[in-house]
Amino acid sequence: MVKLDTSFETLKDLIGKSITLKELENTLFNLGMELEETSGDEIKIDITAERSDMVSSQGLARVLRAYFGLKNPDYKIKKSNYEVFVDKSVDEVRPHTCCAVIKNLDLDEEKLKEIIWVQEKLHETFGRDRKKVAIGIYPMESIKFPITYKAENPTSFKFRPLEYPKEMTGKEILTKTSTGKQYAHLLQDHKKYPYFIDAKKDILSMPPILNAHETGKITQNTKDVFLECSGHDFDALSKTLNILCYMLQDMGGDVYQVSVKYPKKTFVLPNFKKEKRTIKTSFIEKMTGLQISSKECAKLLEKMMHDVESIQKDSVTFLVPPIRTDIWHDVDIADDIVRGFGVNNIKPELPKVATHANVLRENKIKSKMTEILVGLDFTEVFTLLLTSTQDQYTNMNLDVKQQNYMKLGHSEEKSINMVRTWLMPETLKALQSNRNKSLPLKLFEINEVVQVDKTKDVLSKTQNKLSCLICDSQSDFTQIKQILENLLNSFAIEFELKTQNYEFFIQGRSASIISNGKEVGFIGELSPEVISNWSIHYPIAGLELDLDALFNIV
Repeated sequence: MVKLDTSFETLKDLIGKSITLKELENTLFNLGMELEETSGDEIKIDITAERSDMVSSQGLARVLRAYFGLKNPDYKIKKSNYEVFVDKSVDEVRPHTCCAVIKNLDLDEEKLKEIIWVQEKLHETFGRDRKKVAIGIYPMESIKFPITYKAENPTSFKFRPLEYPKEMTGKEILTKTSTGKQYAHLLQDHKKYPYFIDAKKDILSMPPILNAHETGKITQNTKDVFLECSGHDFDALSKTLNILCYMLQDMGGDVYQVSVKYPKKTFVLPNFKKEKRTIKTSFIEKMTGLQISSKECAKLLEKMMHDVESIQKDSVTFLVPPIRTDIWHDVDIADDIVRGFGVNNIKPELPKVATHANVLRENKIKSKMTEILVGLDFTEVFTLLLTSTQDQYTNMNLDVKQQNYMKLGHSEEKSINMVRTWLMPETLKALQSNRNKSLPLKLFEINEVVQVDKTKDVLSKTQNKLSCLICDSQSDFTQIKQILENLLNSFAIEFELKTQNYEFFIQGRSASIISNGKEVGFIGELSPEVISNWSIHYPIAGLELDLDALFNIV
């Protein structure tokens, strides 16, 4: 949740409707939010984390106006000749930027605070702590177009950081300023650091760290501003820019376009084009239980700021506002319709068919496997999903460069840099931590791993796997094969072993496990090199099974 601090009177003025505090509380609840605290005129509101467009008083008022059936402003963009050039040198560090100019602002202390507060909240939430999106705001009177976005060796350029007394190089900014130290991890591994520079050769900022003092400080006297968002995801940057432009237009400003010129393509921004979608009423009923006509559906969509284009017998075609960062699937639209309908208006009903709760098939399988292995004197372990390439691949004699895995971005623990793709290395890590215990050590784990899958919208899929290890002075292939036979015979599963060499097993002492004509796992004796990598001094035999493939779990 994001907490929005505002005043009740300010919010009412922005909405353009007189409402009571109780009405506001009930409306917020229907929208899935909560009026958390009141102190005189000051109120605190919990905004749902996915609604980046509502982190400002103006954004919340915009949503409430539509909900109350009031007309919102027509958000427009004026033409201009402003240009920003994107140099190819930024490709390897922060390759994209989206820009706009806002004129005729009438700022006071409260509006200035709100702009800075919204900037930081967008950084923390949708911007993923500046990794995904970093925002820069600059006074137009201090800069001259065209502006260039480029990257250079961090020791080759310098400027005076915001609120600091002297100039520093890009490298020094990361080590000598508090903001630089906080976000150093976003740049320190790159050979070049990005920066914006104007036609006078004055540097505006070094994103995503901080602005320059002379060109990057807005005040209450600032009338016109230049906005830029930089990062890796162009669509995320464009929508963040739209959110800021909508807010500043609500503050009385005029939005002007900027031509952002890449080496091979030019974008005219901001882009307020709305996304066209169609939703079926049958899908809404399936997802929410609401039995509504397409006309009722259209009214609820309009309450949630969508522009209805046409109404069919069993569907509605509409336009999604260009500030909605949370609309990905039809289920997100169904969620909007429920909020438009109002949570308080949903009447609980008993199901028409009596049902009994039951354990999922995959959980029954896992439970039975656990019971069998515990009966065979194994100890169950639970390891972490997040791990390192060192543990998953290097220690297992695998070349990291040849592996496909989900990488992590910033992590407080620098050694944690990926999501595990198989269990055996993590079970070995547990074995390593318990190597001072008496032999034999027999460990197993049934847990999830994550594989890269570019056919999925999240680019990955989760799989259930089983890993077993036996560490003893005489542990060998025969011992672990007996465990496999015991386990699969209990489920009446037929299988065969096909001799196959793996980098982490002793050559000639390993095999793939085949069931129903497909490979469902592997088994073998770990190589002395791998055992040494884990600082263990006894032979280890192990196996790993893909439970989803073995039991056709979908």
